[in-house]
Amino acid sequence: MALNQRLELRQGQSLVMTPQLQQAIKLLQMSNMELQAFVDQELERNPLLERDERGEVQKQPVEAPQSEPDMVSALSSNTATEERLRTLDTDLDNVYTHESRADAANREAMGPADSGWSSLKPSGGLSLDADDLDFASTLSKQPTLSEHLTDQMTLLLLDPAERLIGQHLIGTLNEAGYLTADAAAMAETLGTSVAHVETVLTKLQECDPPGVFARDLKECLTIQLKEINRYDPAMAALVGNLELVAKRDYNALKSLCRVDIDDLKDMIAELRNLNPKPGHAFGSEPVQPVIPDVHVRASPEGAWIVELNTETLPRVLINNQYLARVSGKTARSEDKLYLSECQANATWLVKSLDQRARTILKVAREIVRQQDAFLVLGVQHLRPLNLKTVADAIEMHESTVSRVTSNKYMSTPRGIFELKYFFTTAIANSESDGDAHSAEAVRHRIKELIGAEAGNVLSDDTIVEKLNQAGIDIARRTVAKYREALGIPSSVQRRRELKVQVRQGR
Repeated sequence: MALNQRLELRQGQSLVMTPQLQQAIKLLQMSNMELQAFVDQELERNPLLERDERGEVQKQPVEAPQSEPDMVSALSSNTATEERLRTLDTDLDNVYTHESRADAANREAMGPADSGWSSLKPSGGLSLDADDLDFASTLSKQPTLSEHLTDQMTLLLLDPAERLIGQHLIGTLNEAGYLTADAAAMAETLGTSVAHVETVLTKLQECDPPGVFARDLKECLTIQLKEINRYDPAMAALVGNLELVAKRDYNALKSLCRVDIDDLKDMIAELRNLNPKPGHAFGSEPVQPVIPDVHVRASPEGAWIVELNTETLPRVLINNQYLARVSGKTARSEDKLYLSECQANATWLVKSLDQRARTILKVAREIVRQQDAFLVLGVQHLRPLNLKTVADAIEMHESTVSRVTSNKYMSTPRGIFELKYFFTTAIANSESDGDAHSAEAVRHRIKELIGAEAGNVLSDDTIVEKLNQAGIDIARRTVAKYREALGIPSSVQRRRELKVQVRQGR
């Protein structure tokens, strides 16, 4: 068969996502903190953008009724026309103009802005508004695990070669204080023997806190028990069978450790007093509080008020005065093209931020409408909900709703929940005319049944029967899966623990 070259013209259609559309999708699934970092980068890159520091816009609470016209659907709909887009631009301009006038009126009514420090300034004392006061100098820094161990290593290891090995060992520790590197691989990298590395490792295992430089949990507990001189043969057998401790198989443990139930109870209590992750006490990252993106509160009329958390939303403006001044002095075509791109990017960012906020608010409002019973009565009344139900109600695509609910949190009277928490699978009702049950509500019901079993331990089959009597059609394997997800041991393990508690009571 002969090979030849030829040119062909073909006409077809394909969906192409512009870079701006791709960036808008990324903005939609960003959390408020990630969005703030992105906006900071744009402020550094685009000279026409500036941060709006006029103060927060007066919050306009959005109640549950869907009476407000939605402008997001005009952008997300595939059948949106250019006329609707022009109307959207005009509406957005009117919104920002209205906000600017409202901010100016508020500033005139309230007078000079007060930072709040004036109320804390003691008369005749130190002024907190002084420019030379450095609050950063009053903060203390907790030493990291690496710094803490390095200080001890200089006292334990005097040989330079051992210090080099010790520094490599410290660098391979994870946050919990466990050794993550293999001794043979490290010896090959450093050009020494495995025995040399093991010798240094044994010395470093004497460092504080006890248990660091362990390769697994058993070695970590062993180091700590040796530190307090409690590593006898019975304790060694107990540490060597931690899987039986987790299963609460006390009969097997008594046989392996050759102790009675009282001694076994004391030994397990000693294990619980040890620290399985000693490295967390030094330089661990502080737990960051969850900052909600949406606030939900009850209104006096009985409806729900849904509003965005404007404290974490970045607000930017386009400096048109600077643009006009620079454009008048620009002669080169390259400079004009650069300014035109900056203006287009700035306009796109402002509108995208507004579109993102409105989309989040629209999805959150529909979630609140769907889960009204949960907000009023609790988790047992959480309705089964999927993305398609919300997407159809607000006339958006499921992928858009999925992106909106990623990394977003809602503050409600019942606590702070991730938006994805409200989307649960449905479990059929045992009655033909009954409503389906939410999987989260069923998990909560299982937890309540096990928590109230007292001396009568319920098996998974018994739980299935009780749930069926309550109108919940569920299989035994599903009950076992939910129980394991809740961290609840099996009925056999719970019976063993109950027997131990009864013996202790005697």
